[in-house]
Amino acid sequence: MKKIYIILGSLFFMTACSTDLDQAPSNIANSDSLTDFEGVLNATYYYQLGTVTPMAVMGEFRSDNAVMDESPFTEFDEYDNGLTAMEDQFFGPFYTALYKSILSANNVIENSTNDTHVAEAKFLRALSYYKLVQVFGDVTINLSATPDLNDTSILVRQPATDVYNNVIIPDLNDAMDVLDTSITDGRASYYAAQALLGKTYAAMGNYASAEPHLAAVVNGASAAGISLKTNFDDIFGAANEVENSEIIFSTQIVSSIVDEYSPASDFWNWFVGDDPKADYPVDQDLVAAFDASDASGGGTDLRRAVTLSDDGLTCIKFPKEGGLGAEHDWIEIRLADIILLYAETLNENNAPATTVLPLLDDIRIRAGLDVLDPTTINTKPLVKQAILNERRLELAFEGHRWFDLVRTGTVDAEMGQTINPNYHIFPVPVSEILATDGVITQNSGY
Repeated sequence: MKKIYIILGSLFFMTACSTDLDQAPSNIANSDSLTDFEGVLNATYYYQLGTVTPMAVMGEFRSDNAVMDESPFTEFDEYDNGLTAMEDQFFGPFYTALYKSILSANNVIENSTNDTHVAEAKFLRALSYYKLVQVFGDVTINLSATPDLNDTSILVRQPATDVYNNVIIPDLNDAMDVLDTSITDGRASYYAAQALLGKTYAAMGNYASAEPHLAAVVNGASAAGISLKTNFDDIFGAANEVENSEIIFSTQIVSSIVDEYSPASDFWNWFVGDDPKADYPVDQDLVAAFDASDASGGGTDLRRAVTLSDDGLTCIKFPKEGGLGAEHDWIEIRLADIILLYAETLNENNAPATTVLPLLDDIRIRAGLDVLDPTTINTKPLVKQAILNERRLELAFEGHRWFDLVRTGTVDAEMGQTINPNYHIFPVPVSEILATDGVITQNSGY
């Protein structure tokens, strides 16, 4: 079902009051008066829209893939406390949207009698907390549709490990027990939940637990109609979004629908240089990485022409058909991402290069490159670097790069400088700290 958000009705206007746990405006029916929670589930999907542009900017402009031109946005390349000035532009909308999605999910989970809807809500709650932990580290946990707002203890940030173990992993396991393996555009599925579970374990550094889940997605993909597109170019662009065999889960975007990132999630504008804060967003280090791929890969890396403009200054991966009204869905999970993460996991679990590197073959062949030789890339560090290089070029401007560097412990090596680990994560919105009288605290260094 394409573009599910247009049926939200009055739920579309839900707003936070004193904090983002407070989401009960007087014009919305109480949950005990509802009998059909499909609209609330659609709201849970809808609120993911507000995370798209912030996630794109954090994942790319914090890394060596993209740069800002205009102060104070250049703070993304200055690893100090300056990012706190970006709250209204990025961290605030991101934070607000996710806690609204979580609260809507809680409502479905507690009250709906539709098992599939509950499973979808659990997937979305897990996805929301996964994003929150990736960006902020420790976060507030709320698993109730009607939290007691007089109990400020529920606002205290909980360790990221607890969020993984007590919320994300159980929710994804529960979702997998119910969801179907078939892929429907913009909806949760069994393989979306299993892929996210594998990504969760990898983010935790628990590669032993990640491996079987990632393997199940890679090995079961074909039977579920999931496959790599023959042409890299066919993955992207609004015309390629419907029933795209490579996309396991995406957040759907409709230009006419307003979200937390008002007026709408327009991540592609940042990439093509239409925002003056980043007229020429491509970091030339990424251009050099494509040059290196050409030189070592036996031909021109075909992903370059899809990703970068001819002058190498802007990213054209999400072409703006239709001008400012372009509607590009945000790809949350696609098969190439999972294949590469599975290869990373096998390598971390000490599988030989002869087992790991062939997983990259189809991705590299599609890119017009030679397959990698395990007789020369034959050590665990060399294989790790090869996979990281492949992820960079394959997934450039899809919001992965910074989080890949943090997960793999390669921030300093890849960024070419020593960066205080405090700045591996981002600042909690100051508005949340003030609204809770300091019960919600700031990350160290900010």
